[in-house]
Amino acid sequence: MSIATEGPARDRLTELVEIKALAAGGPDDKATARQHAKGKLTARERIDLLLDEGSFQEIETLRRHRATGFGLEDKRPYTDGVITGWGTVHGRTVFVYAHDFRIFGGALGEAHAAKIHKVMDLALAAGAPLVSLNDGAGARIQEGVTALAGYGGIFQRNTRASGTIPQISVMLGPCAGGAAYSPALTDFVFMVRETSQMFITGPDVVKAVTGEEITQNGLGGADVHATVSGVAAFAYDEEASCLEDVRYLLSLLPSNNRETAPPQPSQDPAGRPTEALREIVPANANQAYDIRAVIEEIVDDGEYFEIQPGWATNVVCALVRLDGHVTGVVANQPAAFAGVLDIHASEKAARFVQFCDAFSIPLVTLVDVPGFLPGVDQEHGGIIRHGAKLLYAYCNATVPRVQLILRKAYGGAYIVMDSRSIGADISLAWPSNEIAVMGAEGAANVIFRREIAAADDPDAVRAQKIKEYQSELMHPYYAAERGLVDDVIDPAETRSALIGALAMLRSKHADLPSRKHGNPPL
Repeated sequence: MSIATEGPARDRLTELVEIKALAAGGPDDKATARQHAKGKLTARERIDLLLDEGSFQEIETLRRHRATGFGLEDKRPYTDGVITGWGTVHGRTVFVYAHDFRIFGGALGEAHAAKIHKVMDLALAAGAPLVSLNDGAGARIQEGVTALAGYGGIFQRNTRASGTIPQISVMLGPCAGGAAYSPALTDFVFMVRETSQMFITGPDVVKAVTGEEITQNGLGGADVHATVSGVAAFAYDEEASCLEDVRYLLSLLPSNNRETAPPQPSQDPAGRPTEALREIVPANANQAYDIRAVIEEIVDDGEYFEIQPGWATNVVCALVRLDGHVTGVVANQPAAFAGVLDIHASEKAARFVQFCDAFSIPLVTLVDVPGFLPGVDQEHGGIIRHGAKLLYAYCNATVPRVQLILRKAYGGAYIVMDSRSIGADISLAWPSNEIAVMGAEGAANVIFRREIAAADDPDAVRAQKIKEYQSELMHPYYAAERGLVDDVIDPAETRSALIGALAMLRSKHADLPSRKHGNPPL
């Protein structure tokens, strides 16, 4: 039996269709043309690129503000300048909100904020990732303090969701003032060159206060945040490739902290020999090489997704698959500053380790580190405190942790790079490993300084003592003999050894002390 839709009922349906079409179309064609002229997509076009085709379910399409004053009562567009809802990425649920710059410049008011609060609450309740597509002019000035309170609600929800669901911020336009703090609270920030900027105070304020003249991109553009400040994890030339990588990143992440990242069948044999590693890493401990080549040889099909590739380049952090299972890799990079740990490298690695631990992603640490970077700037900048962040992150991590020492592992940097003494489950080493308090030359100069100084031929005695120190304390089996390394392996066995160790640890369970939370050296 069917019910005919006639008369008032048909009129209501017609009205609904017209209203929804008006909401979906936005203010007018001219506003859309202005958006496109800036090289920017509209909010709905961005959502279409992010989510699987036809999967988007919008909520609160018909929401309108109720503010008065300054002419606002005469301008009440549907959506209030933000599109909210959920859809799927590779078949898995993802929540999204996208600022519509065509409406109030994407500025946040009370109704706008309430929509974002609702979608954030839904994401947390459903246990699914949240992606924000940011293109807004900050707080809606005409609404005063209620707009600021709206930001406070977003910050509170970002913090509550931290470590529970993945949060990704995609910067596709300007983001100034307090609005920049929501992206800063999320797990990953993506930016697009030329069109997106982030700063607390803009160029005009900077000039008025300090006299410095600088452009918006020079102050807070994508490359600045991807290479100088470390705020952005990724920078792209255009929006399509940016959103495609957001989709790829989501494929590597679990939906929430109660799940694990989805495995993917691999055609790359787990036992594949990695003979190339015998040649990639030079025997000379002072010769540089690119650690990325080592990672490519080890992981499934040579594919890895590097996090913050342009910042703190002396350490590499990447999400990879080993035998189909997502794994986090932290590796010293001898091709940049000899792979030393400094303030920025310590912060970068610590945050990555903390993220992987929060979302049950196992960790593999590749070690080739000569120590911490010496210098007045580093000491005065707090290298002790910042280096302790990495130490704290590893010590606090309960996920499976495997350390592999390739060559140098000197001093405190060896300990910090997930040594057995701070909780690594398995420690492996190549025959080229050199685990010591410091390099042989420096050690010999300290231990035998009097003998060297008193010798008729100091250079010959120094050379002899260096060789003596190397043979006594730096041979590749010294740490293994003392149980600090579980096995010394042929580099050709690296892939199979790592996969085997991680498979054994897959059911690892570790309890932390009963406490509200620790107090890391922030």
